Amino acid sequence: MTALTPPAPGPAAPAAAPAPAPGAADGNRRRRRAPRVWLGALPLFVFAAVAFGLPVGALIYGAVTRSDPATGATAVTGEHIQRSLQGPYLGSLIGSVQLSAVTAVIATVVGILIAQAVVTSRGSALRNAVLTASGVLANFGGIPLAFAFVATLGISGVITQLGHLDSLGWDLYSFTGLAVIYLYFLVPLMVLVSVPALDGLRPQWREAAQNAGATAWQFWRHVGLPVLAPSLLGGFVLLFGSAFAAHGTAAALVGGSVPLVTLKIADALSGNVLVGQENVALAMGLDMIVIAGLVMAVYLPLQRRSTRWLH
Repeated sequence: MTALTPPAPGPAAPAAAPAPAPGAADGNRRRRRAPRVWLGALPLFVFAAVAFGLPVGALIYGAVTRSDPATGATAVTGEHIQRSLQGPYLGSLIGSVQLSAVTAVIATVVGILIAQAVVTSRGSALRNAVLTASGVLANFGGIPLAFAFVATLGISGVITQLGHLDSLGWDLYSFTGLAVIYLYFLVPLMVLVSVPALDGLRPQWREAAQNAGATAWQFWRHVGLPVLAPSLLGGFVLLFGSAFAAHGTAAALVGGSVPLVTLKIADALSGNVLVGQENVALAMGLDMIVIAGLVMAVYLPLQRRSTRWLH
């Protein structure tokens, strides 16, 4: 009886290569996609560098340097910034902050009330009309806006003469009159900002509050206002920045009767008050950039937080 012998072993099969981990494959894909993303955003970076970076760099350079007219030598100095924070220049900066803060507070309150009325309206006609008008009025400013108010609420304006507002002490060419004009485009801007935030309040939250026995005031106090607070504060900051940077309407209406930093910058650049104050004007512009940077530093986190809550 012959013994059975096992078959001779054949060539060993090659070992299968280990499959790449899902995380490693995703990481490689993201690394390959990253250069394409940056390449697509390159035109935006170039535009920002040319349109914003170069003017800001020239402004900062002029604000912190001084040229000797005799030798032409340039030296770094803090004299211009120091002078921009003294005397009438400081008064104009404070006046701009006060005007912006007052108008932003009033426009925030009025805009929220109008936006709430629009959101709670049953028909779409009111919503469409208000939003369309707000989109137009929020971008209406400058000399045409000043002329419209002069024709209606000026010394010889139609409404001033019909209502005898001059006998009541009304003066369009004052701090109060300028604030009224600013509200003309700030309130519509707040409506545009507030309507999406109010739309983000979910009906389930209101129904849950009603089922728990909460009143409308309790709902807004404990649910609505805390959720809307980041959006409302962000809208206030946006209105403050818009009013702070406005120039054309104030220049055409009040001139130098109301101290504003934008008007002081224009006077210093044109030499209407003192000759050779161009560097001080650049320093005041740098002060405005610092304030605007602080405003944006507050606005962006609030906007991200409101987006997280309402979307």
